Amino acid sequence: MSLSNPSTPIPNGPWDVVVIGAGAAGLMTCLELPAQLKVLLLNRNTSRHSSSRWAQGGIAAVTRPKDSAESHAEDTLKAGAGLCDADAVRQLVEEAPHCVQRLQKLGMAFDREGDALATTLEAAHSHRRVLHVQDQTGRALVEALQEQVERRPNLLHRRGVRATQLWIEHNRCYGVQVLDGTLLHWLSARAVVLATGGGGHLFANTTNPAQACGEGLALAWQAGATIEDLEFVQFHPTALKLEGAPCFLISEAVRGEGAVLVDAQGQSPVKELSAGDLAPRDQVSRSLIQTMHHQGVQHLGLDLTPIPSGQAEVRFPTILERCRELGLDPLNQPIPVAPAAHYWMGGIATNLQAATNLPGLYAIGEVACTGVHGANRLAGNSLMECMVFARQMATIELGSLPRLGVHQRDSSPEPCCQQLHGTESAESLTRAIADLRELCWRKAGVDRSAKGMKQSLASIRKDLQHIGEQPLLKLVSHQPQEICHRLDDTTRRDLNLLLDLNHRQLTSSLLLEACLFRRESRGGHFRTDAPAAMPQWKRHSRQKRGEDLSTRPVRS
Repeated sequence: MSLSNPSTPIPNGPWDVVVIGAGAAGLMTCLELPAQLKVLLLNRNTSRHSSSRWAQGGIAAVTRPKDSAESHAEDTLKAGAGLCDADAVRQLVEEAPHCVQRLQKLGMAFDREGDALATTLEAAHSHRRVLHVQDQTGRALVEALQEQVERRPNLLHRRGVRATQLWIEHNRCYGVQVLDGTLLHWLSARAVVLATGGGGHLFANTTNPAQACGEGLALAWQAGATIEDLEFVQFHPTALKLEGAPCFLISEAVRGEGAVLVDAQGQSPVKELSAGDLAPRDQVSRSLIQTMHHQGVQHLGLDLTPIPSGQAEVRFPTILERCRELGLDPLNQPIPVAPAAHYWMGGIATNLQAATNLPGLYAIGEVACTGVHGANRLAGNSLMECMVFARQMATIELGSLPRLGVHQRDSSPEPCCQQLHGTESAESLTRAIADLRELCWRKAGVDRSAKGMKQSLASIRKDLQHIGEQPLLKLVSHQPQEICHRLDDTTRRDLNLLLDLNHRQLTSSLLLEACLFRRESRGGHFRTDAPAAMPQWKRHSRQKRGEDLSTRPVRS
């Protein structure tokens, strides 16, 4: 099997494994699963965009003689501000060099310096250990993996298919409900792997694409999976900030090669930080926000003139091209930058085999919380985390199939022409999503306080309850496994918008609950009303449907 005709409905199964998400985590999962397994790869996008593809900086791994796994682990633990699980960190740093070799065999052509792999320095690393492909590492990785996935036997890859609900019976995952073209129906599987990415697009200012809205996390929470550390969001200090232009990541590697942050007077806004421009991202982002607020400006500058122009042209062609397309002269004038939501350290809690608390359900990549990142991700560790934990899928434990069957194609689907209820319209739903993103940025962004978050949470909960009364959403949540519905075009459009808003409201409320629960500041979570780290909070936060928020100790 390979990429099939998208107009043909997906076979009901049973599938051995359904993988949801086709970024680096999902693609690598498909390649690591045993070749004899029947695998379905679902990609919500019809395009080739994913957060992985947008990653510029690189992949962290020890490849130089003077570096060591111990040093990589120490840097990871330090960046994680006391919340990294040591067993997960050990697994990451020890398997990382093997994953680099695996990627090279799969066709990943890292930049080289002579016979050696080229490496760069990024924030909070004590050695140059970040491998790269110019400033397009994520794109190069995804393209190399896609080429191999298309060749994999027993795999069907379908684009434009949305997972709408997980199939849970007796606390076990047996498959997934999908919106497949005009059809809303169920697929049975022995295991489901969520690789849907993070939630950066919950915020108005973000480096993430629109699909990074926490949808996989919402599906997992609704199913009863445990969620951890949602309060920890990494805000990248240097996203392009230009009137009328979308946020665009200016890789930390630019500062690693010598670029410096400056204000309008040419002074450094990070001079008080011990590591200056290469201090941990949360510290740099807060310094920039404070300077911007004090000076009454919307952005600061990133000065590339310390980097030789020839070196910059070779190393950062995509960044320079994008800036020039927007009328900037990046090698002679500072690039306007400001912090933006970039990476979610929290997610669906997993063990070292990428398994959740629900048998049959796994999570890999940014949607997961493995314990590697703690309160603040070390640069370059996220793509490597995808590789290391996807590697565990080689020994995946598959469950049995459900007793109930799914809808059979020999009977006609039930037609559905359900309209939006009340005053809601496609326009009002779209506007509500934009308003929610602005609210999250203002109240749960770089600086947070209890008053603003409590008010926001109450408002979102009210809106979430209101949207939950829409008949279309009730159709999804109550559809029996043996039923298939065929939606008309308007109904399908409206359902997609309802799901977008509903999942964003749910994940935003879970985020705010976690932020309010942790009454301290640590890593990517900073509260102006509780600005210090507290020793009693050196624990992971935990959320599960139907239970009060709780904590768990850090693993050694």
